[in-house]
Amino acid sequence: MTKLLLFNVLDDEIGVIDQWLAKNPTVQIDTNRVTLTAETVDLAQGYDGIVLQQDNLIDDPVIYQKLHEFGIKQISLRTTGYETVDLKAAAANDLVVTNVPAYSPRSVSELVLAHTMWLLRHLNVAAKRESQNDFTWENLQAREIHELTVGIIGAGKIGSEVARIFKALGSHVIVSDPVHRPELNSVVTYVDQETVFKEADIITMHTPLLDSTYHVVNEAAFQMMKPTAIFINASRGAVVDTPALLSALKTGEIAAAGIDTIENEADIFSKDFSQSKQPNEWLQELLSLDNATVSPHIGFYTDIAVKNMVEISLADALTVIAGKHSAHEISTEE
Repeated sequence: MTKLLLFNVLDDEIGVIDQWLAKNPTVQIDTNRVTLTAETVDLAQGYDGIVLQQDNLIDDPVIYQKLHEFGIKQISLRTTGYETVDLKAAAANDLVVTNVPAYSPRSVSELVLAHTMWLLRHLNVAAKRESQNDFTWENLQAREIHELTVGIIGAGKIGSEVARIFKALGSHVIVSDPVHRPELNSVVTYVDQETVFKEADIITMHTPLLDSTYHVVNEAAFQMMKPTAIFINASRGAVVDTPALLSALKTGEIAAAGIDTIENEADIFSKDFSQSKQPNEWLQELLSLDNATVSPHIGFYTDIAVKNMVEISLADALTVIAGKHSAHEISTEE
C-alpha cells in the first residue's frame, strides 16, 4: 500500500480526501495541521510521498536532505505557486516538484471581479457610512464597467479567464504578456506593460513570483497610472512594492486597490488575531484606508478549486512515486 502524508490540511479538504480514498483503496493517506519545516520534516519518515500547501518558505537544506534519506522521491504542491520551494535543493536531492497549474481559473477571476465591483460602485465607502447610519449619496456616483478599459499583467490561465469575464461585461481589455495566445485574439488587445499602466482604468495582476516580477509594480508604475485607476492584486504579494502601493493610495496617485495577497503574509492570512495584534504593519495600514479592500488570500478558495487541488496533487504524487513523469513537474531551471 502506498502511504502519503498531507501537510497543513484544511477542514474543507477532508471531505474531498475521503471521497478520493474511496476510489483509491490501495492508498493510505494521513494528514496533519502543520507546515513542512526543519522541525516537522521527520513526520514524513515512513511515507512514500508528501503533498503540501503552505506559504512559508521551505528554505532549510536539511529538509530536502532528510526527505531524500527517507526515500521520498517527490514534493507535490496543492497550489499553483511554487516559490516556497528551493528547486535547486530539491533537484540536488532527487526530489521531483509538481504543482497544480489550473485548479480553477474562475475562482481567482471571480474574486477579482468582486473586488473591482466593490470599489467601482463605492460599496466600501457606503458600507462604512451605513455602519454609522449615514445613508447619503455624496461622492457615490460610479462609472459603469462597460465604459472602462481593463488592463491585465499576465494572461495565463487565470489572466485569460479574467479577460473573458470583463470582455463579456463590455469592457475594453488590454493585456501585457510575452506569450500571445491565439484563442484570445477576439478578446484582448496585446500591448506593452507601460501602456497597461498608463491607459487602464482597472489594472489586475496575474503573474507568478519570479526574480523578473519581484516588485514589478513599484513607485514608477503607480506614477504612470491614472488617478482614477483601480489596482487589483490576486497573484503574489511580492509582485507589488507595498510601501509604494500605500503611498499611491494615500496621495491619490490611484483611486483604490483590492488586495488578496500581500508581502510577508505567511504569518497572517488563515490565522485569527481577534484576541491579539496582527504583526504586519503594512496590512494594518491598508485596512485603515477607505480606498482599499483586503481579502485573506482566498482567491483560490472555492469548492471546485479545492477539489481539483487535492485530486490533481494526489494523482501527481502517485505518478512520480511510480517512476513516471507528471505533466505538472516544475523545471529546476525556474
